[in-house]
Amino acid sequence: MLKKEKIEFVKKARAELKHYKTVGVMPIEAIPDRLVQKIRNRMKPESKFIIARKNLIFKILEGNENLKKLEPSITGNVALILSNDDPVDLYNKVSSNPIKLGAKPNQISPADINIEAGETSILPGQAVTDLKTAGIDVKIDKGKVVISKSKVLVAKGAKITTPIAKALKMLDVMPFEAKGRLSAAMQEHLLYNENVLRINQEVVLGELATDFAKANALTVAIKFVTPYNATMFISKAVNEAVALGVDAKIYEKGIIEKLLGIASAQATGVNALVKKEE
Repeated sequence: MLKKEKIEFVKKARAELKHYKTVGVMPIEAIPDRLVQKIRNRMKPESKFIIARKNLIFKILEGNENLKKLEPSITGNVALILSNDDPVDLYNKVSSNPIKLGAKPNQISPADINIEAGETSILPGQAVTDLKTAGIDVKIDKGKVVISKSKVLVAKGAKITTPIAKALKMLDVMPFEAKGRLSAAMQEHLLYNENVLRINQEVVLGELATDFAKANALTVAIKFVTPYNATMFISKAVNEAVALGVDAKIYEKGIIEKLLGIASAQATGVNALVKKEE
């Protein structure tokens, strides 16, 4: 791009910014081009993408004091997403619909990689040797390559070797995924970092449940009665009162039946001893 073209590009981009209330920064270095294009196509025409070199992105943001606050979140190649969505909604749109990726040698497995027993679409030949080298039990059955038994080929956190990466590709097993994300977003005067943007209903409900459990445990420990623990305290008090009544042989309703039961059991025991003596 010539200098004149760069100047015109920046000028046009700055003009575009004025028509949108939200500007998001999407890192694109670590994700495939096809995913960037997929996100871009899915969000048309409501959102606009500006993809350029980092120095041009900085030039675009320089035209607005608020948007300059996004600069620290730009550490590599990014796309600016112009939208009228709420920043959190924009983040959810960008991060939805991830794509599956195959494994590469020396990558760390994100989860257990399971290989299921059964027929494959692989033709017999060198592939059989490659699969066996990767530690997969295979055999030829009626001209087809068959995996003899299911197994965990790679445990979570283990390194993927070159033979295993090759075998997974043959079996069309893709244990990794890539998805878009926003490193930051600006809406009017408010800057949202990624920790804030990731907050959704599931996260909020999970944190509320955890905090409630901790708070309830504390109220129980300090014997502070609330609507949420009152039933437990009442039940505990009743059980302790009954136990005390039985121990002290207090003839009250709710205790007499227990005392009679104890007496009956003791009488049965004495009767058994008497019959034994006879």
